[in-house]
Amino acid sequence: MNWTIIIAVCIGVFYFLHPWMNLKTFQKVIGITLFLEVFYLVGHYVMSWPFPTPIVLAQLFVVSGMGVALGVFFSRLWPLPPHKGFERIFRTFLLVIPALGFGMGLQVLLQGAQATQAIYLIFACAAWLGSGHFVRRELVGTDPSSHAPKVQ
Repeated sequence: MNWTIIIAVCIGVFYFLHPWMNLKTFQKVIGITLFLEVFYLVGHYVMSWPFPTPIVLAQLFVVSGMGVALGVFFSRLWPLPPHKGFERIFRTFLLVIPALGFGMGLQVLLQGAQATQAIYLIFACAAWLGSGHFVRRELVGTDPSSHAPKVQ
């Protein structure tokens, strides 16, 4: 049996059972997958890329689902800070660089040596998009620049 089908079923069950994966997260996975499907269909007709077969479409779902799940777990461990700054940049690098490595392994597992899609980039992008699921709340009465309570 193909690894893609087994992993896709496991991801569907995982998204259904895990408490951190809600409908909004699943909609994000479906949106990323639909965008990628349209992207590769347009690429077939405009730039003569190989036509995406149903197994390739399932691989896009698997990669998007696993990437968003990695991003959600990362954001649970290190929530997105409420303000822009160096911490967001550092947090993004600490997520995306290992996600590229995991994506390369996933690409070899799903497509082998003859890859037709950039699965490692899709995985890293989906992880980055999923990492905004949990946002750290700012304490009331604190100054965001100094992280110290305001004196009144």
